Amino acid sequence: MQQLHALADLGRVHLMGIGGVGVSAVARLMLAQGVAVTGSDAKELPVLDELRALGAGIHVGYSAAALPEADTVVVSSVIKAGNPEYDEALSRGLRILHRSEGLAATMDGHHVVAVCGTHGKTTTTSLIAVMLREAGLSPSFAIGANVAGLGVNAEHGAGRIFVAEADESDASFLNYRPDAIVVTNIEADHLDHYGTEAAVHESFHRFADLLPDGGLLVACADDPGAWALAQRIRRERPLVRVQTYGFSDAADRRLGDAAPEGGRYACQLDWGSGESHRLSLAVPGDHNLLNAAAAFAIGLDCGLEPEAAAAGLAAFAGAARRFEFRGEASGVRVYDDYAHHPTEVLAALRAGRSVAGDRGRVHVVFQPHLFTRTREFWAQFAQALSLADTALVLDIYPAREQPLPGVTAALVADALETDGGLVGRDEVADRIAEAARRGDIVMTIGAGDVTELGQDIVATLGTGA
Repeated sequence: MQQLHALADLGRVHLMGIGGVGVSAVARLMLAQGVAVTGSDAKELPVLDELRALGAGIHVGYSAAALPEADTVVVSSVIKAGNPEYDEALSRGLRILHRSEGLAATMDGHHVVAVCGTHGKTTTTSLIAVMLREAGLSPSFAIGANVAGLGVNAEHGAGRIFVAEADESDASFLNYRPDAIVVTNIEADHLDHYGTEAAVHESFHRFADLLPDGGLLVACADDPGAWALAQRIRRERPLVRVQTYGFSDAADRRLGDAAPEGGRYACQLDWGSGESHRLSLAVPGDHNLLNAAAAFAIGLDCGLEPEAAAAGLAAFAGAARRFEFRGEASGVRVYDDYAHHPTEVLAALRAGRSVAGDRGRVHVVFQPHLFTRTREFWAQFAQALSLADTALVLDIYPAREQPLPGVTAALVADALETDGGLVGRDEVADRIAEAARRGDIVMTIGAGDVTELGQDIVATLGTGA
């Protein structure tokens, strides 16, 4: 089992990649708990000024000479040997921790609620944090996105509960010691790290096995991977409490009658012993109702009354890049979504269909993320995108990867069963303006820089081009 580090033992902490959403969260939490923090990043970012205002000493650019006096160095996943500052930390013999280990240190002494899953973990973590804050429990939290209702991606609260988004992409969630776990789903992804789908599932099972006796596992009954995990824990760990949720008749907590309702999205949630509650959300889609049901389970376990939990969830206005409204022009609404796995893309487009209604059409601009993910899922991406009336496909966003022979965005575009196809970035706004009409919605979808196109689309729609 991975060694846990006490925050008090870390001394002066230097965080490399401090501008990233994950490392900046660790920095905020450490600063709030009185740790002396410095940091560095490759470029100047708005969040760096926020951290400076909180007391962090930060420099831009990586160099051996710039590494300050420190006892511990925390690094993001992209910091590797060959980075001069990282190599200098090695040469000094400094303690070097992964971001997840630094975050784990800030959780010490809390009741830790960890939210994991191939999809939905950011929104579910955000829902829980907003719900607990609305109810006055002042939680600590660390989330992989900024959340409008919270103002930041991380905060050290006065309460005993710490809510954390647990990232499975590199198995670093195994560094946490949760008291409660939410598993939204388990599917093949991040195969560049895991190699096989079986290894992905094994990692989630190892994470659930970290629960102590008396701990709580909340798992989605609609997802085969999460359901299988819940059943194994019930068999092998009878002292761990297990609750399942979903639209499935097999779920302990069942959702039904999901539909748009007065500009919101709502359902009934049957919550054991015949008790039923109404969930009403400001964000659309059955997948968000599922996320809210998981959050509701955590709220009750944390001592909330059902009415308080439902009211807190109703206040949630969404997380950054999760069906985020970007503007409206000529009667066409434009949204942005971080979806980068076929299941996520399908859920986002179904939500878009519910927002567009019976008369509106859905136009999507999709950017595949990673060559390896495109190689594994191009056919499934094309199938999901075919739910849209128009699907424009950009070149692959490579992120950390080098190109793979024969793997291009054309694999997705050529398999589409709807209007659209492969386009260049400079064509997008005009193509959308030609296709969209009043009452339609437009969605930019992907984990890369496709998000930057939303404002251009709104502007072009506004000119009537």
